[in-house]
Amino acid sequence: MFGRRLMDDAVRQAMARWPNVPDVFGWLSLDRRGRWCLQGEVIAHPGVVAFIGRNYQCDDLGRWFFQNGPQRVFVSLSCAPWVYRSDGAGGFETHNGRKVMALSRVLSDERGNLLLVTEHGLGLLEDRDLAALADRISDDGGEPPKLSFVSDFGVLPVEQIHSSDLAQVFGYEPAPQPVD
Repeated sequence: MFGRRLMDDAVRQAMARWPNVPDVFGWLSLDRRGRWCLQGEVIAHPGVVAFIGRNYQCDDLGRWFFQNGPQRVFVSLSCAPWVYRSDGAGGFETHNGRKVMALSRVLSDERGNLLLVTEHGLGLLEDRDLAALADRISDDGGEPPKLSFVSDFGVLPVEQIHSSDLAQVFGYEPAPQPVD
């Protein structure tokens, strides 16, 4: 499952000391630009942003969360579990600074969003990068046109997908809820 990462030592130690802390739902979200938001307000403190990013994971039900000490704080996703950004050198990185080493699919939805599938999983390409990457999209001139995305990872077809199908196709829960 995408998202399993090493946690901070302090988080693992807290989990061992307090194993039965209740989960939190509906407080933390990831917006379309890869910003963490607490009750709709963007979290701006660099240390907090980095801590959340280092401890961001997915459970077996496809619910993404931030492990805050012994407590799981589930994340509401505005689109996808990841937001990708251009790294300025021809590649991409995640909203929390993880380098993309492999690009396997490129998708486009009915809203004009570009989505990438990498070794990290499905992610929305940040809208501020769309104009700069427009020259990487080519079409075959057919009707309807078949689009391709040209990158350092090769040439990939741009697959069409409906935004309402993303969560089911890629196995994640955009609005996590407690399990009874």
